[in-house]
Amino acid sequence: MNATAPARKRALVTGGNKGIGLAICQGLLAAEFEVILAARSIDKAKTALEKLQSVGRASLRRQTLRERNENRVHPLILDVADDESIERAAQDFGTHFPQLDVLINNAGIYPDEDVNILTIDRELLDRTMNTNTFGAIRTTQAFLPHLSKSPAARVINGSSGLGALAGIAAESPSYSLSKLALNGATIMLAAALKPQKIAVYSMCPGWVRTDMGGTSASRSPEQGADTAIWLATAATPDFSGKFFRDRQEIPF
Repeated sequence: MNATAPARKRALVTGGNKGIGLAICQGLLAAEFEVILAARSIDKAKTALEKLQSVGRASLRRQTLRERNENRVHPLILDVADDESIERAAQDFGTHFPQLDVLINNAGIYPDEDVNILTIDRELLDRTMNTNTFGAIRTTQAFLPHLSKSPAARVINGSSGLGALAGIAAESPSYSLSKLALNGATIMLAAALKPQKIAVYSMCPGWVRTDMGGTSASRSPEQGADTAIWLATAATPDFSGKFFRDRQEIPF
């Protein structure tokens, strides 16, 4: 009887169409994952897929990286600020895939230009919390039936040093509060999902050169993605409920 190759692990990355999210997708493909790239529109997802499939045109034995990637990365429409979109995405996922091994809640916004804690209005606070915090919670809830089918599922929440108690900033009010709350959600989700052996982590990518971080940031998207990829591939369940930067635990 011929031995069969082990099935590839499967990861879903929200906001996977650009910046850190796209770099995470690229790193997971290199780690031999099957990747579901989630974006708010199919056009954005397909454009990102084309970027991933064009990486490394040099031949790798009999196949190019483009050919290797084409069957391992899939688009999914998912707007984390919209519950109906989240539910549709979870249903769509379930019709095509048997289980989910890693969920990376990467999607987020930073709308705090020209405001501070003394001037920000409720609408902006609501919008940022809805996307950065409630979106990650609702996405985790919706995909939980698929995560539960994995023998060792992981949820990775994209947080920030601005969400640490020692790092919150009055000049980034909605973003800081949303990431502070997301870190709290990580602790609660880790405790709630421990009986199901689902690990939950928060990670800070650092200051990264993206649309959000700007061109003056000190890190590349690949450097920002590194800790998320490490958590997805190598971190142990003992680290569940903790906060990481540069593969090291940091205080909440």
